[in-house]
Amino acid sequence: MDKRRVVITGLGAITPIGTGLDEYWNALKQGKSGIDYITKFDASAYPTKIDGEVKNFDPVDYIDKKEAKRMDRFTQFAVASTGMALKDASVDISKEDSDRVGIIIGTGVGGIETLETQFHVYYDRGPGKVSPFFIPMMICNMAAGQIAIIYGAKGINETTVSACASSTNAIGSAFRFIQNGEADVIITGGAEAAITPMSLAGFCSMKAMSTNNENPSEASRPFDANRDGFIMGEGSGILILEELSHAIKRGARIYAEIVGYGLTADAYHITAPAPEGEGMAKSMGNALKDAGITPDDVQYVNAHGTATDLNDKFETMAIKTVFRDHAYKLAISSTKSMTGHLLGAAGGIESIATILSICNGFVAPTINYKTPDPECDLDYVPNIGRKLDINYAMKNNFGFGGQNATLIFKKYTD
Repeated sequence: MDKRRVVITGLGAITPIGTGLDEYWNALKQGKSGIDYITKFDASAYPTKIDGEVKNFDPVDYIDKKEAKRMDRFTQFAVASTGMALKDASVDISKEDSDRVGIIIGTGVGGIETLETQFHVYYDRGPGKVSPFFIPMMICNMAAGQIAIIYGAKGINETTVSACASSTNAIGSAFRFIQNGEADVIITGGAEAAITPMSLAGFCSMKAMSTNNENPSEASRPFDANRDGFIMGEGSGILILEELSHAIKRGARIYAEIVGYGLTADAYHITAPAPEGEGMAKSMGNALKDAGITPDDVQYVNAHGTATDLNDKFETMAIKTVFRDHAYKLAISSTKSMTGHLLGAAGGIESIATILSICNGFVAPTINYKTPDPECDLDYVPNIGRKLDINYAMKNNFGFGGQNATLIFKKYTD
């Protein structure tokens, strides 16, 4: 049986640089930074005092007030951006075969804010005061569960947890399920709300984060010689994936097509990528093979680009391994330079950025690129975005534990 074609018909984004597609895309085009000083708690004792927070988000604008109180912030993000994506796609699940509508959401740490809050309740007031909603708010699958309950999707329901590759794996799995005929529509992407005292402390202890506190908007510097670590962000990116004939039958607007998915494991180290980006390269190669295209067919790579020393160096090496001479003809950008690193939700908002780049013929820049690194010598679209006709684009995300995931998006043609 021929594999079915899968297209993207709806998008919803909640990010540190804007909520909704228009705000998000305009900020990307302008090279706007969403990094500023932490306001969610007192960070004066931390070596990193900056983050990428979602601004002006009130869950009751999207969710019933009573229900919102029973959701962790990461679930609120996921539910709200799902509503945006469904509206954008003009999908009414009540008018669909709900058994053929699925949900696959990625998150790295789930309800860590709830975990920390309820631990303090337990420690200060005893076990009898812990909320009965503690577990249902904390567990990682609750974003997917709540979306299903609210919107009535009764098909495939999964949660992927693969660190910073989580939502990329979610999108890839959704692609596979539709491609193989097990669903017609899948709500997919990722959500994260991990800017908490304990989470920040943990990342700071690993010395993985930037300490450029004096210049928040310039602190996220992927591929720059002076990069000194990532900056945590929060938010959600949700995509509506749909089987092509199903989308055409209902007259849907189609953003792009998804045609390839690759994933590998480094089997090397709990945090560091394998030397020379070996696993990254295999993931990219697998995605190209799955798409049935050659490296020369790709015009743009939306990189993982965390602004950590090893990631940026090894991702560059991996791109060179896969694309060879064509690597120097690629436009490559890290939108984390603007949003910070959304951990498990990174692939969600960055896939949206990639898709919008294809649709608009425009590549967002890597901002804060000032000092070239001899080991990172490709075209990272420094500081100013540019027009580019894109037929195929690649999206990379890599996670702790050696998780590697790559997607290939294509300009849609009949």
